[in-house]
Amino acid sequence: MPTFKTLEWFRVNCSLASTLACIATLTVIFRRQKRQQLITDYSQVARELDHQGHEFDEYDYIVVGGGTAGCVLACRLTEDPCIRVLLVEAGSSGKALAASRIPSAWKYLFRTTHDYKLSTLPQPHAGDQKIYWPRGGYFGCFHSQQYSNITRARLLGGCSSMNAMMAHYGAPSDFDEFAEIVGDNSWCWENFKQHFLKFENYLPSSRFPNLDVSQRGTSGPMSIGYYAYTWKGSEMFINACVNAGMSFNPDFNTSNGTFGVNETVTYTDCRSLRVSTEAAYLTPTVLARPNLKVVTEARVTKVLFDTSTRNGIPRATGVEFSSFAEKGAGKRFRARARKEVIVCCGAVHTPQLLMVSGIGPGTHLTEHNIPVVVDHPGVGSNLYDHVTCHMRLAEKMGISLGYLQPRDLHAKFKLWRDLLEYQLWGTGPLCSNFVGGAAFCRSDDPVLFPEYDHDKVEDSTSGPSSPDLELMVMSVLVHADRSLGIGNGYMLLPALLRPTSVGTIRLKSADPWEDPLIDPNYLSTQHDVDVLVRGVRLGYKIAHTPPFSDLTDSANDDPNLDHHFGRLSDDELRQIVRSRADTLFHPVGTCAMGREDTAGSVLDSQMRVRRVSGLRVCDASILPKLVSGHTTGVVIAAAEKLADIIKAEYK
Repeated sequence: MPTFKTLEWFRVNCSLASTLACIATLTVIFRRQKRQQLITDYSQVARELDHQGHEFDEYDYIVVGGGTAGCVLACRLTEDPCIRVLLVEAGSSGKALAASRIPSAWKYLFRTTHDYKLSTLPQPHAGDQKIYWPRGGYFGCFHSQQYSNITRARLLGGCSSMNAMMAHYGAPSDFDEFAEIVGDNSWCWENFKQHFLKFENYLPSSRFPNLDVSQRGTSGPMSIGYYAYTWKGSEMFINACVNAGMSFNPDFNTSNGTFGVNETVTYTDCRSLRVSTEAAYLTPTVLARPNLKVVTEARVTKVLFDTSTRNGIPRATGVEFSSFAEKGAGKRFRARARKEVIVCCGAVHTPQLLMVSGIGPGTHLTEHNIPVVVDHPGVGSNLYDHVTCHMRLAEKMGISLGYLQPRDLHAKFKLWRDLLEYQLWGTGPLCSNFVGGAAFCRSDDPVLFPEYDHDKVEDSTSGPSSPDLELMVMSVLVHADRSLGIGNGYMLLPALLRPTSVGTIRLKSADPWEDPLIDPNYLSTQHDVDVLVRGVRLGYKIAHTPPFSDLTDSANDDPNLDHHFGRLSDDELRQIVRSRADTLFHPVGTCAMGREDTAGSVLDSQMRVRRVSGLRVCDASILPKLVSGHTTGVVIAAAEKLADIIKAEYK
């Protein structure tokens, strides 16, 4: 039997145990309440800093758009390990896309997920055409009947991943004109050409011994050279141009100028693969840099600003972006820029992004209920583009490359033969972009155009050494329905290099996912129509000048071809030019550089957006005028220049 003392001890200890249990329970409850109030998981309220003091979503520079310029900037800026860069691109990589890498296959990217599929407004001076602008490449003749084409690529590398790869920079006086317009001599040819040399890695060819290698860059990331294939009609075209009065130019891209005729060098490597800025600049080594982050399949929908700065000047502080596939319906993300946001979205999407972010014509932004950060009338204005008109002619030697889009067993056999040659040796017709040669001249040349009174055409060039016409020959015949010709034929493309028609990019709505209104205002001046008519006249003359006349089937009377052009008056040709007006895919100028006192000037000569801090633009939209050539190389060189500027400022 338990004693009284034992029972008392048990009672006391039970009471103590109950008390301790109550205390323990209350402790748990209070701890839970305390945990709800006191946070030990710091990521709930703060961003962890890396060893350099950055937040995980904070960068020194945010590059918006991984296109032609964006890839250059991402690579060059992160050469300094202390500079942290975020690159945001709406598309994906093009390195594994055969249609991007094989020179002759670029047209197969159009109307795919790698193309924005943009269209212009109906053009009242160009047959009321609604002209198709997919983003990135060349030669609208490959597309549907009611549309022509300027490609706007949704790929890393941008237009350099989707165009015809022609490495032609324009006339030296074009850059001297830029220097005068922007008030900065660093843009003149003698100073700016160093940036071309910096990106070039010229690959010499024994077929072109007259090119002076000492005037080309040899250690840059962008391989350039002549195709490993020359179309049989190229030499005939070049010799015909010389016989008509042009000079042979061994190299279009030197201080000697761009007049004359030759084949053009292209952005291809020793394996006959396209070299885009993605392939050249975003190499595996570059992508492995810890200070570079590359986001793909994401579209930036807004540039963020701090409008409460002490000096009253708005400052760009970051960007907002979301998944391209979800078109704004998914999650939104923000990243911050400690130093600058650099917009590299091209001549269409750069002004659109600035406007939906509050930088643009104040009245226009107010119409769409967009709060105005800075009233910049020049944003989206000053749109220039090169215009062309296709000439279709039959050939009688059976050397055209139309079989590359085969329609019968024989054509399929030839295509498979060429595919095998390309795979084994990197040679053959698949190395070609279909352009067999190019000639650059002036429409007031009395030797080439003796029948015209030259005083009646305005001189829109940058100087006497600058051409206003380009004539290209293509080794395929493309019908009016945009299909490759079954029979034998070729094409001539006269192009207006210095148009005076000026257009605009405007918002359709405040929604960044809705395509903007594109109005290039093609052929709105008589000058542009008259010069392009002279280009057609020149094309017809070259087609019937030996030895190219040996190729042209002059007796062909197919009404779908253009052998009758020689019998038409200028008025009749003007109507044809307007009805066939097409783009050469070089829109520029919609965020143009200029002097501070120049109306419509958006950027200063350092590519900084005026009246805003921490915001720059680098793409074709910065050019105040069109170069009398092709624009890809100019954009790459401008990005090289900006990278040098920023790295010098950073130090």
